[in-house]
Amino acid sequence: MSKKNNPLRDPSKLSAATQMVHGGGMRTAFNETSEAIFLNSGYSYPSSEHAELLFQGKIPGGHNYSRFANPTVDMFVERMALLEGAEAGRAFASGMAAVTNAVMSQVRAGDHIVAAQALFGGCRYVVEDYAPRFGVESTLVDGRDPENFARAMKPNTKLVFIETPTNPTLELVDIKAVADIAHAHGAKLIVDNVFSTALYQKPLEMGADLVTYSATKHIDGQGRVLGGIVLGSKALIEADVHTFLRQTGATLSAFNAWVLLKGLETYGLRVERMTDSAEKVAAALSGHPKVERVIYPHDPSHPQYELAKRQMTRGSTLLAIDVKGGQDGAFALSDNLAVILISNNLGDAKSLITHPRTTTHARLTEEVRLETGVTPGLLRLSVGLEDPDDLIADLMYGLDQV
Repeated sequence: MSKKNNPLRDPSKLSAATQMVHGGGMRTAFNETSEAIFLNSGYSYPSSEHAELLFQGKIPGGHNYSRFANPTVDMFVERMALLEGAEAGRAFASGMAAVTNAVMSQVRAGDHIVAAQALFGGCRYVVEDYAPRFGVESTLVDGRDPENFARAMKPNTKLVFIETPTNPTLELVDIKAVADIAHAHGAKLIVDNVFSTALYQKPLEMGADLVTYSATKHIDGQGRVLGGIVLGSKALIEADVHTFLRQTGATLSAFNAWVLLKGLETYGLRVERMTDSAEKVAAALSGHPKVERVIYPHDPSHPQYELAKRQMTRGSTLLAIDVKGGQDGAFALSDNLAVILISNNLGDAKSLITHPRTTTHARLTEEVRLETGVTPGLLRLSVGLEDPDDLIADLMYGLDQV
């Protein structure tokens, strides 16, 4: 029998580990093993009629300008769609470009957004400051209780936006419950899934309409490039999401798409190893006399532990530490680390620590920070690929200086 009959030629039949290596791959006539980088901006056409049909959308899979159609970017999107279980996707120049597109492409003047108040600072800006400039109201609620979303819904609510676990306090939002509430009111649900990763949480399976990622984080995960992606149904992606990208131009470069494809080949290995280490670090810090609390989704001490076990297969790579002594204590710990770097990035091969109150959430008022759990002593730790014993020893030394 010909290999053409092999059922494994259907990418959907492959495991996630295999999809991350082969998914979406296309080869040129040179039969390269590593995906090609198409750095061209435009394309030529065999005839004027072909160009006409292409611009009318009557030639499937065609390319007419790399602002919105590029073979290397296509391969990255297809691989991510397979991993996510999505029908389609579009890639962007950064994670914030992806979030801005996902939100703004779904609303019009006169609409209303409900969002969880515990959001990354940039995401909160899009919902709370940017969208209202264009006549889109927003209401922010405590996302830990789904009933808060139900109470905030209005007749003109078109969108609900959440991230779970949240940045940086690792609060959880019940995706299925909130999806049901959104859909009952005719609204769509967007989930920022960066912290959990596509390996440990599947928002589309729980009712989300769109999922966003900063591909800069775990997908590249090696501090090299920026990127973002929005994934969902073909109907949503090929209509508003694609149109917004095409007309506003927050395009992922072909080179960055190629780097992200290479990142996906080791994505599973890296994230699993980092999660193993995060579990060990969280356990080692629990009960330390200079730590008020350790926040990790799959630690039994997490107040939403049962929800975490239900919607996340593992606790992922990030944890938060509330250090005694407030900001001075947090700074003393961070400033005395030798292996762990001070940086506001996350999901990297290198372990990174940041003080959200003075970095990622600095633009928020103190009242809002405290309301969302960003206390003066809070540190967010992104666990990398180093030996976990070295990380624990580094943290213990830092805590001795507090």
